[in-house]
Amino acid sequence: MHVVMLSKACIVGAYQKKLEELARVPGLKLTVLVPPSWKDDRGVQRLERVFTSGYTLHTTPIAFNGRFHFHFYPRLSAELDRFKPDLLHIDEEPYNMATWLAMRLAVKRGIPALFFTWQNLLRQYPPPFRWWERYNYHHARYALAGNHDATHVLRKKGFSGPIAVIPQFGVDPNLFSPMPAIQTDRPFTIGYAGGLIQAKGVDILIRACAQLSAPWELHLAGTGPAERELRSLANALGVADRIRWIGKLSSIAMPKFYRRLDVLVLPSRTMSNWKEQFGRVLVEAMACETPVIGSNSGEIPHVIGNAGLVFPEENVEMLALQLRRLQQDEAERRALGRRGRQRVLERFTQTQIAQATYEVYQQMS
Repeated sequence: MHVVMLSKACIVGAYQKKLEELARVPGLKLTVLVPPSWKDDRGVQRLERVFTSGYTLHTTPIAFNGRFHFHFYPRLSAELDRFKPDLLHIDEEPYNMATWLAMRLAVKRGIPALFFTWQNLLRQYPPPFRWWERYNYHHARYALAGNHDATHVLRKKGFSGPIAVIPQFGVDPNLFSPMPAIQTDRPFTIGYAGGLIQAKGVDILIRACAQLSAPWELHLAGTGPAERELRSLANALGVADRIRWIGKLSSIAMPKFYRRLDVLVLPSRTMSNWKEQFGRVLVEAMACETPVIGSNSGEIPHVIGNAGLVFPEENVEMLALQLRRLQQDEAERRALGRRGRQRVLERFTQTQIAQATYEVYQQMS
């Protein structure tokens, strides 16, 4: 079986481990088409070639780079004629132009195709997005949903085909692994990784940290349009000297970041057009035995389970209480760290995600 996957997400080096795991399946030939880069409100992510064994990682031009709903791949028709796949895996939302155009090309060639969705809010889109979505629902042989709420959205919007709940990517437990020795010569270190945008609730985290009395530091890995406002907030609260603005890190630098933390926090807030769809940084930190705290936005409680702490979103006082609790109890931090890694090994490894994806391919062939 020859599968062609179209995925802008796979430009991230750490994500490519899933592709290597897929390529190890006997009888599966895998070609992955990626753009040279992708840009969003966090900046430009260029293609990283990190895990590239056993499959073909092929770059193809992208039009309207950065336009989430309108980007597409102008050479895709030629790429499909060149590679002649048995199955097309469209790693995009069903309401995007890229998915619609790719699905049309697949239908024209008689190639069974699937799409992937994170969308966990029931939203009605105006034309032409609604038309693209309906076309893809009608012609897709399968849908992959990255979280539980996304399956309910698909059904309510009329998709009647089979659905599998599989996160887009897992974690390589060898890359994301615990640090051999624990550092003791530093203050209690809190971390956040991701976009510096309103939806991620970094302001909530800064306000909660400001309520802590014992020595602490906050390390923020990421960039985004809210950075200036967040720096002003830190200054106003008198904690600017305790915050380390690290900027954007490469995917393979993230394990080292997590290992330096006593806790990772994902304080996402639900917006009118978004709620947390998974929280990949949670499973990466958990794999490193770094304890995690997350808000109850979207999929976060399902990801954390009993392997971390969850607080009501927007609740600064509760987050501060949980931070203070872990700051004062090293034994609990260690216990949560061990439970977190065990949960990742049981549910979220790249190998498990790849195997579940391959089983979908088998059902489609």
